[in-house]
Amino acid sequence: MNKREDSAKSKISRRRILQGCLTAAAVGTVSAMDPALAYSAITDGVRAVDIHAHFYPQSYLDVIAKEGKPFGIEYRNTAKGLVIQSRLGTAGPVPSNIVDLKERIASMDARGVAVHALSLTYPMAYWGDADLSSALCKAWNDAASAAHKAYPTRLFGFLTLPMLYPGRALDELNRASQLPGMRGVYLGTHIEGHDLDDPLFEPVFARIEELGLPVFLHPIQTVGGKRMEAFYLRNLLGNPFDTAIAACHLIFGGVLDRHPKLLIGLAHGGGALPILIGRIDRGWNVRPELRALHLPQSPSDYLQRFTYDTIVHSKSVMQFVIQEVGIERVMLGSDYCFDMGYSQPVQFVDQLALSRAQRRMILGGTAAQLLKL
Repeated sequence: MNKREDSAKSKISRRRILQGCLTAAAVGTVSAMDPALAYSAITDGVRAVDIHAHFYPQSYLDVIAKEGKPFGIEYRNTAKGLVIQSRLGTAGPVPSNIVDLKERIASMDARGVAVHALSLTYPMAYWGDADLSSALCKAWNDAASAAHKAYPTRLFGFLTLPMLYPGRALDELNRASQLPGMRGVYLGTHIEGHDLDDPLFEPVFARIEELGLPVFLHPIQTVGGKRMEAFYLRNLLGNPFDTAIAACHLIFGGVLDRHPKLLIGLAHGGGALPILIGRIDRGWNVRPELRALHLPQSPSDYLQRFTYDTIVHSKSVMQFVIQEVGIERVMLGSDYCFDMGYSQPVQFVDQLALSRAQRRMILGGTAAQLLKL
């Protein structure tokens, strides 16, 4: 445990979270579950919860098929899987289990995962006008809730919002947050050129905080331009860089201070943020433009305001992230079902040097508390 973990300035009590996570892990037992879940997804008495699992419902794809072409977005089914093409690039091919719920459940069983927290992914829902963006969000949110109703112990959802239109976003937030199975909000790391500290989003963050919903961020339009087009760098480097940029806007832009109860989840182990936090702290200490912000605590203290998934593809990097941010802030993730994710996310966790309690927290204890499972 490093000195940041003991910081008295942290706005979230790590001891309280730790106790809650251990309690959640302890109560998430087979006896509390549907008997149909008595398989490998329940290990050591805790359900494995995948916090980073993507979903394309057919209803969302139908909206793209009907309305997307004028906006440069379309999808097609190929022999290798589903492909979505847009002005931002190409997603896929991805297998049919990103759409088909029965295939998803069978795949979860094979991976030893009890619960998916469903989230949309590229191209999200920000690229249309107000009516189309709202229609995309409504289609996805309704489908995620329907998935939960079909598999009430297995599938839950992060709702999505037409963020460029705050009035519409608030209406959909109020509506979709009441749907069965919705447990959080899913946002891009930036939204059509607007960083997350843009005043445009302030009313939405205020309402999310009021509702007590966690937010999960995911890269969508990453930095770098043409230099990132070769070698798949848009994903390999762009995704972790964009996550760090988003986190810094939330920190330096004052969003986390204005909304002290807002909890943000970062994909891909926090991206570049944990490894660069010392450099970011240094800048805060010596650069006048950062000192002028009068942050109440150092940037590294804000690491405690985020949660992190396990998608780093390196045992040593994952252990470093745990050391920097604290074990109770790390949750199982797979990036289901893309090739840059884990086919066996539980096996990756089992490579780490963890105590029994720590393993239970990462596999499902923390997520059970966060998502109120």
